[in-house]
Amino acid sequence: MSALTLIAACGKSYDVVVVGGTPGGIMTAIAAERMGQKVLLLERTEYIGGLPANGLGATDIATRGATTGLFLEFVNRVYDHYVQTYGADSQQVKDCSSGYHFEPSVASKVFNEMIAECPGITVKTMRQFDSDAANLKMKDGHIEEISVTDRNSGRTETYKGKVFVDATYEGDLGAAAGVPFRIGREGIDEFHEPIAGKVYKYWRGPVAEGTTYEGDGTIQAYNYRLCLTQNPDNMVPFRKPEHYDRNEYVSMIDDILYGWHTGVRTLDVTAKQREANRDNILAGGRTQIPDDPWGVRKVTNMVTLPNGKNDANNQHMAFISTDLPEENQDWPTASWEWRDRFAQRLKDYTEGLFWFAGHDEAVPESFRKEVLTWGYAADEYTDNGNFPRQVYVREGRRFEGMYFFTANDAELPGERGNIHRDGITASHYALDSHAHHKREEGRAHLDGFLSYPTEVYNVPYGVIVPKDVTNLLLPVPVSGSHIGFSTLRMEPCWMALGQASGTAAALAIQGRTTVQDVDVPTLQDELLKQGATLVYMPGHSPSDEDFIALQKEALSGASEFGN
Repeated sequence: MSALTLIAACGKSYDVVVVGGTPGGIMTAIAAERMGQKVLLLERTEYIGGLPANGLGATDIATRGATTGLFLEFVNRVYDHYVQTYGADSQQVKDCSSGYHFEPSVASKVFNEMIAECPGITVKTMRQFDSDAANLKMKDGHIEEISVTDRNSGRTETYKGKVFVDATYEGDLGAAAGVPFRIGREGIDEFHEPIAGKVYKYWRGPVAEGTTYEGDGTIQAYNYRLCLTQNPDNMVPFRKPEHYDRNEYVSMIDDILYGWHTGVRTLDVTAKQREANRDNILAGGRTQIPDDPWGVRKVTNMVTLPNGKNDANNQHMAFISTDLPEENQDWPTASWEWRDRFAQRLKDYTEGLFWFAGHDEAVPESFRKEVLTWGYAADEYTDNGNFPRQVYVREGRRFEGMYFFTANDAELPGERGNIHRDGITASHYALDSHAHHKREEGRAHLDGFLSYPTEVYNVPYGVIVPKDVTNLLLPVPVSGSHIGFSTLRMEPCWMALGQASGTAAALAIQGRTTVQDVDVPTLQDELLKQGATLVYMPGHSPSDEDFIALQKEALSGASEFGN
């Protein structure tokens, strides 16, 4: 059988084809299927679920209730799992924080259950889409079919669809379809956003020396969200990676001894205090510097999850932690071969970091002892050495769609931002970026590592809609500036945008129209019926009898789109 015959034999047709088994992709598939569509969900790895199934168990949302719909259904199912498994008064239920905190395996379980309840969804894992125009067939701005590689067999498969959805963290499908995109950060002059461009900022403190607010082509750092525990009955010790370079971590030694960190309270610490801190630690004591994390918390920031586990992220106040700035720079547009190499490099770096902190004799003994009370959760990622399977890609390509979201859309404190008439979800998180560069001598923090407060905002339909491709939606690699994207890039918002994407895809198919011409009021009506929140109203929820009417009233009285 020829290669052409093999390809043709796989050319199946679906209503909606979703590339990327991220939470945004999963919710796209579910929303479309519940509206009667035949959906194909393609995922490159063996597992769907994206980052929540790979360590991001502490949900990033600043106002609970701002984002509802399928995201809240996911949260409630997580909560129900812990209640049914351990009892309503259990410690596990308390630690799940009403379903917003969960173990990776539980997130995976819930996502798979939600998919299993939708018979119209076909899931194909180990399917790789390479971002190349040759891997899709287009006519007059309309995608007709795409080609992917079955990573198990090596064969090429083609799939036809009426609407295609790019739910990848990288934006691979949108780029192959020719949608314009940005990589890097804008300067403050372009959109007049706070803390845009090159910024050095004390954590929870002021902007510091070296800040120019100038844009460049750099992207924020990636890491792995680890699942750690102190439970000796469920703990795998930290291990030394095959590729280990001690020199990468030695700057941590002085940080430990002298209490160096990036928090604002470091401004009040004297040289005498730092010397005394060093002497105390070498004598077997702990740090006395205000806000200085100790032990494993100097290496990673942790949030409690059920069953004695913790979501271990980069330590925001550290000069060296699990983030690996600069080296991920090529990821957004790189081949999967390059990405896989970087993923291994990042894993080696991360394992080496914990090994150094717990075993290097130059690290104070009291510090090492505390680190070694921790390890990987033995019952997570059991087929991957208890290590997450997926890199935390915080930002890839950012497309230029029908609406370009900036920090000015995220209602800054003390100001009134726009309520978009074409709003498809409410959302809330800080403007949040991780480092763009590694440690630089004399700087208050790593360049680009910042958090800046916002108020609850709503997100317009235009951020997921390209200008020219008539049957493509972009619920994850959305349209926005680096700083604007930095608040949209949280999984609750991505899930809500996925729900809107699946609903819009169904409406476009049913109405035989383009995604650009989907009737927005009809889309909003459908989302409201599904329990989504389009404009956040404190004290009101989708369970209220008058909720839909209040939502429509808020949208109808909003300012004009884009004003």
